[in-house]
Amino acid sequence: METFIRNLPKAELHIHIEGSLEPELLFQLADRNGHSLRFDSVDDLRSAYRFHELQGFLDLYYEGMAVLQTEQDFYDLTYAYLDRARRDCVLHTELMFDPQAHLARGVGLAVVVSGIRGAMADAERQWGISSGLILSFLRHLPAAEAEAVMVQARPLLDQFVAVGLDSSERDYPPAPFAKVYRQARYQGLRAVAHAGEEGPPEYVWQALKQLRVDRIDHGNRALEDPVLVAELVARQIPLTLCPLSNLRLAVIDDLKQHPLKQMLQLGLKVTLNSDDPAYFGGYINDNYLQLAAALELDRAQLLQLARNSFESAFASSTQIQSWLDRLDRFDLECAC
Repeated sequence: METFIRNLPKAELHIHIEGSLEPELLFQLADRNGHSLRFDSVDDLRSAYRFHELQGFLDLYYEGMAVLQTEQDFYDLTYAYLDRARRDCVLHTELMFDPQAHLARGVGLAVVVSGIRGAMADAERQWGISSGLILSFLRHLPAAEAEAVMVQARPLLDQFVAVGLDSSERDYPPAPFAKVYRQARYQGLRAVAHAGEEGPPEYVWQALKQLRVDRIDHGNRALEDPVLVAELVARQIPLTLCPLSNLRLAVIDDLKQHPLKQMLQLGLKVTLNSDDPAYFGGYINDNYLQLAAALELDRAQLLQLARNSFESAFASSTQIQSWLDRLDRFDLECAC
C-alpha cells in the first residue's frame, strides 16, 4: 500500500506556498537578507511548531515569511516545493499565496509573482509538473483592502487561475468579500475560499451563495448541516481536505476521527492536500499515507481521491482527461 500511494498520480489543490517554507531554507534566506530571527537554530524553530489552534500557527507563519524579500527568495521557495511535489507524484498543483502579507512589508506584488511564476515555469519545463497560482485575500483584514489588491493586481491577472480567502476564520465570515469576488469573476478568474475549518456551516453557505466559489478549502464542518451536505453532493463542489493540518491545529484530536472516509461514503467530492506542509509535519504523500492507515482506506478509495483531485483542478477538459488516462494506466499496471 505504501508503494501504491507513493507512486499514485495526483494533484494538490490546497497548498499555501509560504507554508512550505522549511526551517532550513528560512534560516538560509534570513542570512542572505540580513534578517535577524528570534530562534537560535533550525531545531529551536522547529520545536515551536506546536499549535493549539489556527491563530497560534498564523502568528508564527506571518513571522516566518518576513525572510521572503526578493524575487530570488520567492523563486527558491516555490522551486523547493515543486521539487518535493513531483517526487510525491504530483502532476499538477495550484499554489495559494498571500499578497497582502508581502505588500505590508514593502515587497511589491510584481516581485512576488515573478519569483513564484519563474519557478513554476522552470518546474514544468524540467519535470513536466503543471501548476496554477491563486491570489488569496486575508479575511482578518478589511474587504476594502482586498479590493485594493485586485486593483494593483490588474496588470498581472493573466498570471492567476483563481482568487481565494484564507487566514483566521473564526469571527471572519466570507460574506464581506462578495464584491471583490464579483470583480474577480468578471476578470475571468475562478474562486475558492476557506470555510468550515473553524467556522460554522453557515460560512460554507456564504462561500457558495455570496462568493459563488468553485471549491471549498477544508469544509469539515459541512457535515453538521445535512441540507448543506446534500447541496455539496448535488453540485459536486470539491472540498480540499488537509488532515495533518487538522490534527496539528486541533480541529481533530486523532486522525482516526477525520471525516474524510465518511465524506466519501456520502458522495462528497473530497480531495487530499497538505495545506502548510513545513509547519504541519507532512507533504501530500504524508497525508495520504497517514490517513490511509488511520482510516483503513482501500485502493478504490485512494484512486477516487486521486481522480477527484484531477477533476477538481482549474484546467482544460483535455488536460484533465490526460491526467485521468494516466491514472487509469497506473491502476491497470498495479493490478497486473
